[in-house]
Amino acid sequence: MHATIPINELVPGMFVDSVHKLKSDADVKLKSRGMVRNSAIIAKLEADGVLELNIDIKQSQVPVPAHYLPNSEAHLPTTKNQATTEHSKGDDNEMPLLQSHSSIPTAEVFAAALSQFEVQNKKLQILYGNLLGGEALQLHLVNDISQEIIASVTQNSNVMAILTRLKDKRGFNWRHMINCTILMTIFTKYLGLKPHVVSQMAMAAMLHDIGKSKVPQSILEKATPLTENEKRHWQKHVAHSVAMVKDEKGITPLIVDMIVNHHERIDGSGFPRGLKAEKLSKAARVMAIVDEYATLTTGQAKVAALEPVHALRVLLSNKDKFDEVLVHQFIKCIGVHPVGTIVKLTNDRLGLVMAGNKENPKAPMVRVFYNAKHMHHVTLKDVDLNDSDDIKIIANVKPLDYQINLSRLLQENLLV
Repeated sequence: MHATIPINELVPGMFVDSVHKLKSDADVKLKSRGMVRNSAIIAKLEADGVLELNIDIKQSQVPVPAHYLPNSEAHLPTTKNQATTEHSKGDDNEMPLLQSHSSIPTAEVFAAALSQFEVQNKKLQILYGNLLGGEALQLHLVNDISQEIIASVTQNSNVMAILTRLKDKRGFNWRHMINCTILMTIFTKYLGLKPHVVSQMAMAAMLHDIGKSKVPQSILEKATPLTENEKRHWQKHVAHSVAMVKDEKGITPLIVDMIVNHHERIDGSGFPRGLKAEKLSKAARVMAIVDEYATLTTGQAKVAALEPVHALRVLLSNKDKFDEVLVHQFIKCIGVHPVGTIVKLTNDRLGLVMAGNKENPKAPMVRVFYNAKHMHHVTLKDVDLNDSDDIKIIANVKPLDYQINLSRLLQENLLV
C-alpha cells in the first residue's frame, strides 16, 4: 500500500518507493527504493527539487499522517528494510528511531528519545541560566531546540508525551518550556495545522514564559500566596517576554500574539489586557490551554502537581475561561488517560499507560507493573485493554499513594 505525501511531511523512518512530483527544472531520480535514515537526506531531496513522494506504508517504521492514507486506513509498521535511496547510504545495523503512534515504544526507541530529551533539557537549562545571569536571548538556539523537539514528536509522540511526566521542581521554568513545546507540537499536529504553523506555535510555546527570567526569583519560588505587589511583578513576565523577542528575526505576528495573550481568558478575567473571546485568536486560546495543563501537571513551590486526568477536569470545569471546543479536542488528542499516567485495573493491578486508543479512549495500552492488593511489584506485562473484556480501568492513581517515584518508574519500566 502506498501514500503520496509532500516533501515537508517526509520524516526519518519512512520508506520511499519513488518520486511522485518534481519542480519543473529539477532532474533527480531515486536509484533504489529505501528507508529515509535522517533529516539530512530530506534536506538533500528538497534541495534537489523533490515536491512529492510515494511512500510504501507497510515498510515504513513511522505512521503516515492519516489524511494521506488511502481509504483512511491506519498504518502499523512491520519489519525493518535495509534498502537505501540515492541520498541514503546509512548503516544497515542502525536502530530504528521511530515508532507507530498506536504502539508501545520499544526500549531502544525510548532510550534514544530520553537521550535526546535530556540533551534538549540541558540546552534549555544553560540558556535560561544565561538569561538569569543577564545575557541576551540567543533566539537561534531556542529555534534549534524547538525544531529538535518537533522532530522528536514527529518520530514518536507517545514517548515525548511520557517524558513530560518527568519531574524536577528545581527546574520548573525550563522544564515548563520544553513540556509546553512538546504538548503544543502534539496538539497542533493533531489539529492538522500546516508544518510552518506548527513550527511557529511550537516556538511560541517555548518562548511564552521567557520573561520570567526578568522577574525576581524570590517571587517565582515563593511557597506562600503572593501579595498584590508581588502579583503585579509576576504578571509583568508577559511584557518582559514580548520585549525580549519582538524585534528578533524570525518572530512572527502569530508568535507575538500567543506570547502576549496566553494568560487572557475568554470571559475577560485574564491579563494583561482583560481581552474577551471575540478578541482572542484560536492560537492564543490553544496556548492558554497548553500552558495551563502543563502548569497544573508540574509540581511547583506554590502548588502540588495534579494528575493529568484532574488537570483535564479543571480545564473542562472552566468553560468560561477556556475555549470549550478546543479543550475537548485537546482531551481527544492526549487521551482520557494520558500516556505516562498510572491507572488501577479491575484485577487489582497498577498499569502505566503507554499508548492511547483513538477508537476507544477508555481502553489504552498499559504496562502492568504492580500488585495493588499485596503492595509489591510484579513481572512487567503489556496489556491492550481494548482486547480485554475482563480487565478495565477503575481509577487514576497518584504515584505517592503507593510510594511510587514516577520519574524512576518511567525510566526503569520503559528501558526494558
